[in-house]
Amino acid sequence: MLGPSDVWMGNEMGELKSAPVAELAAKNRITAEDVVMLRREVFGDGVVTRSEAEALFALDAIEGDKCAEWPDFFIEAVTDFIVHQEKPAGYISQDNADWLVRAISRDGMVDSLTELELLVHVLEKAKSSPSGLCAYALEQVAHAVNDGKGPLMHGGKLVPGLIAKAEVELLRRILYAHGGDGNIAITRAEAEMLFKINERTAAANNDPSWNDLFVKAIANFVMCSAGYEAPIRDVALRRDSFLDQADPEIGGFFGRMVSGGLAGIMEAYCAPGDIESEWESKNKAAEALARRAETIDAGEAKWLAERIGSGRPLHENERALLTLIKHASPEIHPVLKPLIDKVA
Repeated sequence: MLGPSDVWMGNEMGELKSAPVAELAAKNRITAEDVVMLRREVFGDGVVTRSEAEALFALDAIEGDKCAEWPDFFIEAVTDFIVHQEKPAGYISQDNADWLVRAISRDGMVDSLTELELLVHVLEKAKSSPSGLCAYALEQVAHAVNDGKGPLMHGGKLVPGLIAKAEVELLRRILYAHGGDGNIAITRAEAEMLFKINERTAAANNDPSWNDLFVKAIANFVMCSAGYEAPIRDVALRRDSFLDQADPEIGGFFGRMVSGGLAGIMEAYCAPGDIESEWESKNKAAEALARRAETIDAGEAKWLAERIGSGRPLHENERALLTLIKHASPEIHPVLKPLIDKVA
């Protein structure tokens, strides 16, 4: 990342002149009045250039006081460059994704909470982004949850090996955000990262929302292999309750894990005619993608069996996942049947 001494090595900054940037870096603080000036300079011509974005990164790296208005402006301006300035607008190029990762990384980890929020905000604002960018964002949460490293741990409030509600909501934002064009279902890379987090936190007193998200996300990935068409991720991941309409036996099982009920997750896998009209067009697109994915159904079933059928006792949320597949699927892939029989 550029440091203050690196700001202004060229002539590509457009409206953002070297003098005000150098002055801000020299005084080692950014006030609300400075943000007003920078906003006028950066957005004055309607175009945020890479050089301007690099200068803002240099200012974000100063160790002095930065006003409360700075993070929002920094995130807005850099997001505008990454998401909107390259054609077609809304589609993050691999080059811009690589640039962002280089700019915010220290030894593979994001350096600050502001830069982590920038990463998530970029994913949320983009129509489509390289899958590696989402995987990188998920990895930042995994670093904090599994190893106690990264910007989420800077406040000293998180416990390594335990996933709290704040981390679950951050994971949900990342997964939901990546559901742009061509990303209607959870990807294998995303599912892999969730399983890694689950393995490291299985013995902890995790927030109940983790079980909810884990089951919904993994079910979204593997339901094709269980005889279902993969639903869109933003339908599958919404915060519906789990068991509002479950029978007593299933309700008792899930009720020990999560606050809520099975109804929401079941609804996410209904036929298009049974869901709200606002999702019908997206589900029609999902049908075509799911039919194309039928050739890898056996692979997805094998993938799941390898992760939860390794001879160890099932984790409770893995039992929940298998129970969901058992009750929601008209057809069970043979590879999964031995696992399904464990929760019969």
